[in-house]
Amino acid sequence: MIREFVERDPKASAVVIAERLRPLGFAGEVTILRRYLKTLREIARIPRAFIRVESSPGDRFEVDWGHFGVLDYQGDKRKLYAFCLVECHSRRLYVEFTHSQLFETFMRCHIHAFRFMGGLARECLYDNLTTAVTKHDGRIIQFNPRFLAFARLFGFYPRACNPAAGWEKGKVERGGIGYLRQGFWPLRTFSDLADVNHQVRHWLDEVANKRIHSETRERPDDRFQPEALKPLPTLDPDYRDTVLARVHKDIRLRFDGNRYCVPRRHVGRMLTIKADSGSVTIYDAEHEIVRYPRSWRRGQTFGAERFEKELLAERPGAERTRGQQRLIALVGPIAESYLRELANTDRSMTHQIRALLALVREYDPDAVCSALLNVAYQDIASRSSANFSQ
Repeated sequence: MIREFVERDPKASAVVIAERLRPLGFAGEVTILRRYLKTLREIARIPRAFIRVESSPGDRFEVDWGHFGVLDYQGDKRKLYAFCLVECHSRRLYVEFTHSQLFETFMRCHIHAFRFMGGLARECLYDNLTTAVTKHDGRIIQFNPRFLAFARLFGFYPRACNPAAGWEKGKVERGGIGYLRQGFWPLRTFSDLADVNHQVRHWLDEVANKRIHSETRERPDDRFQPEALKPLPTLDPDYRDTVLARVHKDIRLRFDGNRYCVPRRHVGRMLTIKADSGSVTIYDAEHEIVRYPRSWRRGQTFGAERFEKELLAERPGAERTRGQQRLIALVGPIAESYLRELANTDRSMTHQIRALLALVREYDPDAVCSALLNVAYQDIASRSSANFSQ
């Protein structure tokens, strides 16, 4: 029991441990407990030795994240992470860069890595990532229920390292994250996330998995045995980032710092947004409304030109006053052309509309139409004369 207390908290004092032991029947003094704790801690200071374990083909994948600073999108900075997966027998490596470590991103990276490898290992080993492990108390491990459902769907056995025991997944820490920092990252520039992933995929295919590995003395691609892996499901589950958003009166909804436009009929409704690293798709229930390329900048608006133009086409009188609509209905298209030209002058639009409607009442619409046509003809003639003289 004392050893277990010390493992759980190496700094626990003899007094505290004695208080825990007395209800269990310990009747000794604190002095003898202090001597025993001193012996335990001296033993603990002796360097530990480990047996190097080599996995069989298809036996284990090791998985981990690495942090690689930020990418700058014209002043909008996004954190950059690298998802790494190593097939332990061959040391074959998969890497994918992301701007998120959220659960959905973590699952998408798994699926992409499994497809890259062409199958599944019997088990996957993880550090105590919150997306995979929710509780680790001694030998008791509680996995994230959503992560367990993912593991059951794909048919692999998840394992978690002991806390602060990085050597248990040394192949992905040293041969994955560490190798990535030394062999890929230096002296490179990137324009965006797609560019980073394009470059790292080329590096995997041409360098990382083609080199002679220092431990196996073989190339990872040559040592890799895809037939030893378990087959993958036929269809991949949908693990895109998913949020609900309400469409505002300006036909926009918000996602990840940007605004996306949809048709007018969806104003006031809650729509579903699904996004991955390449696209943002907006759904009404199961029906896809519109899809946009993913933008990693912030404060951008997408689709305004398209859907605002449709809105104006559906409501041709939207920007006209009641008087304007009445005048155009009585006189015809020439009135609309006249009013459009009038808007470019400093004359009062309201006064002109009232005057024209008074003329329509005093005379008839055809007479006013003829007068406006004559004004338009004289205007065209004066412009032509001015251009000719120039």
